Amino acid sequence: MNKTYHLSTCDTCARILEETGITAKGFELQCIKTQKITPAQLDQMRKLAGSYEALFSRRSMKFRPMGLAGRQLTEEDYRKLILEEYTFLKRPVTIAGNRIFVGNEKKTVAALKEFLLTYPK
Repeated sequence: MNKTYHLSTCDTCARILEETGITAKGFELQCIKTQKITPAQLDQMRKLAGSYEALFSRRSMKFRPMGLAGRQLTEEDYRKLILEEYTFLKRPVTIAGNRIFVGNEKKTVAALKEFLLTYPK
């Protein structure tokens, strides 16, 4: 499966999609605001990323107002929060076969670009 989970209203996601040329490579795009992530999709992401925490965004506008900053969260907490509120998923998340690229850090985007250079169309 070749898929990118993104937020269509996010300028950073749009920039990364443009920079990487991911749509030209035939990747399916899923806007996580209009098409919620299913538990099965999230579980697949966790399997590839190693943990739900690796997929969780502490930069979400809801993180502090919900009082999560001072709490010790478990893997089940991360899973539940991501499924309940799409803003808790680091984005974009790109899955290409058995590889996953999570978030918008420069090194992650650079790794995705490098990977896509050799990826068949």
